[in-house]
Amino acid sequence: MAVPQQPLTFNDVFEDEDVDEPKAANSVHHIRANSSIMQLKKILVANRGEIPIRIFRTAHELSLHTIAVFSYEDRLSMHRQKADEAYVIGKRGQYTPVGAYLAGDEIIKIAVEHGAQLIHPGYGFLSENAEFARNVEKAGLIFVGPQPDVI
Repeated sequence: MAVPQQPLTFNDVFEDEDVDEPKAANSVHHIRANSSIMQLKKILVANRGEIPIRIFRTAHELSLHTIAVFSYEDRLSMHRQKADEAYVIGKRGQYTPVGAYLAGDEIIKIAVEHGAQLIHPGYGFLSENAEFARNVEKAGLIFVGPQPDVI
């Protein structure tokens, strides 16, 4: 007859390693409250579909306010609904459905007008556009991605 095994504790698993038990002080909220990231409150994601939805989820975990941008044709898209704020890129018919997400100057203008401090390009579209990254920095915003010279 087998003896029931006791569940392992954190110290049992890491007894030979110099690791402290996790504490609430290591939570993302505690780290954010005690770091310079606290000054950053709003992020605009310049993309559509599943990518911005995932970025919004993470941003909300960090207590960041989120901004979506969308083409007129994407006005009912899920990414628009998951953000705290959402703004159309240009006017109806001004851009193609995909072209709107390549309108870097228009997206930066939206970010500045609505108080975003960060712009995350998402994947594709403007994420590999060094000129866009430079323009984001020129506008006084933070580009969430590699330095323009690396792109």
